[in-house]
Amino acid sequence: MRALVARAVGEPPRVEDVDLPAPGPGEVRVDIRAAGVCHSDLSMVNGTIAPPYPLVLGHEAAGVVTEIGDGVDRVRPGEHVVLNWAPPCRRCWYCGHGEPWLCENAGSPAVARGRTCDGAPLHVTLGLGALAEQVVVPQQAVIGVPAELPFAAAALLGCAVLTGVGAVRRTARVAAGESVAVIGLGGVGLSVVAAARAAGADPVLAVDLSPAKAGLAAAAGATDFLLADDTLNRAVRARTGGRGVDHAVECVGRSTTIRTAWRATRRGGQVTVVGMGAKDDVVGLSALDIFHSARTLRSSVYGSSDPDRDVPELARAVLDGTLDLAPLITDRVALDDAPAAFDRMARGEGARTVVLLP
Repeated sequence: MRALVARAVGEPPRVEDVDLPAPGPGEVRVDIRAAGVCHSDLSMVNGTIAPPYPLVLGHEAAGVVTEIGDGVDRVRPGEHVVLNWAPPCRRCWYCGHGEPWLCENAGSPAVARGRTCDGAPLHVTLGLGALAEQVVVPQQAVIGVPAELPFAAAALLGCAVLTGVGAVRRTARVAAGESVAVIGLGGVGLSVVAAARAAGADPVLAVDLSPAKAGLAAAAGATDFLLADDTLNRAVRARTGGRGVDHAVECVGRSTTIRTAWRATRRGGQVTVVGMGAKDDVVGLSALDIFHSARTLRSSVYGSSDPDRDVPELARAVLDGTLDLAPLITDRVALDDAPAAFDRMARGEGARTVVLLP
């Protein structure tokens, strides 16, 4: 089969032929029909994360089950599924205490599976490697969705939408009438904007470096678009009675934007970090500022969500029209055109690129 493979840090990924094993006990094979290009995939290429190579990229996808191994009882061939890159084990301490998004047995950056065409051991991103024609995964990594749900929309449910909507609903618990600033308007950031607006937040301030994101922000439901420049703090306070927002959601994963979110938030407000950053990118806050501001700073891992519960709920919302994902998808491409999507993402252009497979 064909897959998008990264061979080394900084080396552009390319489409290659690879071999995957047949499904073993408890495993399923899925024909991928749509896969999103996520910033976490870029992190696997640019060295923010250091996985083993060669590596099949991709972890946000949907498709059709074509083959099942012995003992599989979760799905059957022909079912439409969304892939879950962090299936909880349901056995560890975190799962037992209602925090499956922190499962200690889920979310490994890369898993060994299959071989390249030249015989080298192959790894797959987050146990999936979904920018490919097929995946072979444990049955816990697939979640059934209605067949009438478009594959492009279904793919985004597995990462961008689950992460962004979960950050608003489950981590920050944004309430109607509260003010929200969203820093960074990629696919996840626009999902946060849409979820904040759906929660009744007002105003919803969408912030980005690129003026070209203004239209995307408005389509997702933002009340205001603000440039991330030296005037940002004044602009935020001018729209929030001089205080700052109740919630700032950072969707970039850099110390500079985390500090931007911190400064945009009122005393006693909440800063939620959704973006995944580098381990050596240290956030500096003074001890006095922490005490005086009384702000809360926390992260949102996978939207503080339980995918088995939340993906079907989000699928229903898409189908009944209460969740519009159209503003999130700015490019639809074939697998051969996926490398160019990484270049666009690195330049901060567009929102989500979705790779469509026949």
